[in-house]
Amino acid sequence: MHLCMVQSVSKHIAVIGGGSWGTALVKILSDNLTLNDPPLNWWVRGEDNASYINQYHHNPKYLSSVQINSGKVKVSSDLMHTIASSDMLLFAIPSAFLADSLKEANGNMLQNKIVISAIKGIVPQTSNLVAEYFHNSFGVPYPDMLVISGPCHAEEVALEKLSFLTIAGQNKDYVQQFASMLAGRFIKTVASDDIFGTEYAAVLKNIYALANGICHGLGYGDNFQAVLIANSIKEIERFLDKIFPTHREVTDSAYLGDLLVTAYSQFSRNRTFGNMIGKGYSVQAAQLEMNMIAEGYYAVKSMHELNKQYQVNMPIMEAVYKILYRGASASDEIRTLIPSLS
Repeated sequence: MHLCMVQSVSKHIAVIGGGSWGTALVKILSDNLTLNDPPLNWWVRGEDNASYINQYHHNPKYLSSVQINSGKVKVSSDLMHTIASSDMLLFAIPSAFLADSLKEANGNMLQNKIVISAIKGIVPQTSNLVAEYFHNSFGVPYPDMLVISGPCHAEEVALEKLSFLTIAGQNKDYVQQFASMLAGRFIKTVASDDIFGTEYAAVLKNIYALANGICHGLGYGDNFQAVLIANSIKEIERFLDKIFPTHREVTDSAYLGDLLVTAYSQFSRNRTFGNMIGKGYSVQAAQLEMNMIAEGYYAVKSMHELNKQYQVNMPIMEAVYKILYRGASASDEIRTLIPSLS
């Protein structure tokens, strides 16, 4: 029964979100559509944005070099209509805005749909993972959800650089079907059943990329940053083993690979944000200058609160929390952190 459902929903896909990652996913999916497939539905915020993309065939705000094939993509600013007319919903909205974007959706609107999260963050209003939010707020069964994780930056997708995506889910048929929709000349896919582990790893790697950016901004070199990231993957492993103990290799690309690219890439918003903090910017000034969302800023507060329950030893994460939310000196906190590293 599940396999038949997968075959039908593959014909009606929607990407929800008009940022860099949403635009990149539209490119990946639309490039793979055949003449027999119906167009991809794409929701972007604002009627003016939707009209511009429909007329000029590119997103003026994000990845503007990506050409949008109007014969393959239907762009709309009507979220409720986009959801209602699609069977497979791929969400690429920053986690801080997800609940607000769906405030008009009723509890039954996501029933009998496959929900896919490409969101790397915690929903701050509920402190839930995205999968937990959809399950608790809309009753979406966990077997009907998938999670996309990297390592994969939207900017490199636009440049058609070879990238790997991990597709995690409890239903192997859904995982296989959606992975085939994404796989192509420059996108390779890896299957996983660790839906919660990959989601939490994606949340945590943003925090550690932010930490790495802070250290870079303070003037620490590559040698120290390598030690910081080596200890970061240990923190991730300790946390995942505590809350979702299962067999996983944290050296796999969905865990270590995603951490590395987010910590070191020139395209990493979290590294950039942390670098500005390390150089002395206030949180507000860094947010205004970036004009983009650094998921790690919101994630560290939620993870700090959650870890009060689990009491996992996470000194790097706690240092970032103190710097961002308690106004602690970045240089002092990193100096205090150093003796705990190995």
